[in-house]
Amino acid sequence: MSRESGRVFNRFESPNLENPYPLYQRIRQEAPVFFDESLNLWIVSRHQDARTVLMDPEAFRSADCLQNPIPPPPEVLAVFMEGYPRLPSLVDDDPPGHTRVRTLVSKACAPQRFTAMEPDIRALASSLLDAFARDGQGDLVKRFTYPLPAMVVGGFMGVPVEDMDRLKHWAEELTRLSAGALTLERQVECARSFVAFQRYLAALVESRRKVPKKDLVSALIAARHGDYEPLSDLELIALLQTLLFAGHETTTNLLGNMLVLLLREPERWSALRAEPGLIPKVIEESLRLDAPVQGMMRTASREVELAGARIPAGARVFVLFASANRDEAVFAEPERFEPHRSDVSKHLAFGQGIHYCIGAQLAKLEARVALELLGERLPNLRLLPEQDFDYLPNFMHRGPRRLLAAWDPV
Repeated sequence: MSRESGRVFNRFESPNLENPYPLYQRIRQEAPVFFDESLNLWIVSRHQDARTVLMDPEAFRSADCLQNPIPPPPEVLAVFMEGYPRLPSLVDDDPPGHTRVRTLVSKACAPQRFTAMEPDIRALASSLLDAFARDGQGDLVKRFTYPLPAMVVGGFMGVPVEDMDRLKHWAEELTRLSAGALTLERQVECARSFVAFQRYLAALVESRRKVPKKDLVSALIAARHGDYEPLSDLELIALLQTLLFAGHETTTNLLGNMLVLLLREPERWSALRAEPGLIPKVIEESLRLDAPVQGMMRTASREVELAGARIPAGARVFVLFASANRDEAVFAEPERFEPHRSDVSKHLAFGQGIHYCIGAQLAKLEARVALELLGERLPNLRLLPEQDFDYLPNFMHRGPRRLLAAWDPV
């Protein structure tokens, strides 16, 4: 494997799709910064180098970081043109634009707003468990880890419950656009979902401008700070699309990855039930070991030397959070699940620097409530043997789409 080139970053085929971490370890050891010709992308895999990129937003820009490294075909671009112009949002913007939007969003997403949501999250999780606890077995993704974050973020943002299925479908289609090779027909279908998503959010913004409610959309419309211009309709559409997607897709993956780690080794689940106070530490260690967002794109604004490799100006860079989180130079026995580890706070699962995930507090709150209630309601929870977790071949996101489990009916 060369530092300068090589076709090695193939996460979309077995066994890397199911378990990419041996691949990441090999990359860290043999070529921690290298250029993948097939993706036209530089891969950064070690913790120190990842932090260098994340903490230098001037040298490594975030603009266009959500764009697929392989440009879509003209037929897909034509569908995108039927929608609204996509403005940069929190994730894919740089200062000073990012500073303004982040400040306004922070006004609407104050920490106390998330803290106040715990009773509602607990009630939603309990209602989901009520619906299937007597069944004795089922798919936890379908019955719990997928609907819970969707209901939480939908209620927070003011999306009617009856519309959530449509929004979940559109979000899934967006995920597939950055997955492995799709037929042209499927890419066009996914692009149409993107446009439908935009149009739905445009109508939602228009409705809240006319009649504000006690929800995030109304709060974002009303957000003001100093001389900053308030958010425009186009900015709100892009921002809400990002927040809705991140608010439920990544939390679903966080919950799913965490349950796989806990239930694959039954003694882990038993230990957690015996000591519920471990839950916050278990969440952090799960984020480190199997990050729901495996990494994020950046673009080099100038030539940069990193780990002996020269990254040219204009090059796309993929910062591999999930590899950095298992870097042997930072974490003691990095492959081991150890909730008591003292170095877990160094994980990069939520990014770092000015783009640190603004919803991290809410995601961890949902995870804590979910684990508390699952432990109370389904104490003998266990995985069904010999199952395929059906991981989506996606470039940035990782989580099981199926999680078959059994428990003592209650």
